[in-house]
Amino acid sequence: MDLKIPALSPAQLGSQLGKVGGSPSPVAAGGFGQALQSALQSVSSAQNHSTQLQREVQLDNPAVSLEQTMVAMQKSQIGFQATLHVRNRLVQAYSDVMNMQV
Repeated sequence: MDLKIPALSPAQLGSQLGKVGGSPSPVAAGGFGQALQSALQSVSSAQNHSTQLQREVQLDNPAVSLEQTMVAMQKSQIGFQATLHVRNRLVQAYSDVMNMQV
């Protein structure tokens, strides 16, 4: 299967997004920095939620199950690992750009 994807400029891409989905999402409007910041906030809130559930299980709160806590812990761990991979890729890309001959 051969997919043909046309190359679009950022302005054309923005106009296409407006046609398809109504208005561009806040992440699309904010760019890479906004997307990275929202992803980091999401990972941080998942870790905070996991910590809170762990504390509630330790205090024998009957409203919080161990299964729910374990799932939250795994979600926060996967998010943190993904964040580390992105950070490592960004550092590697920065190093590659800095080592380029001009």
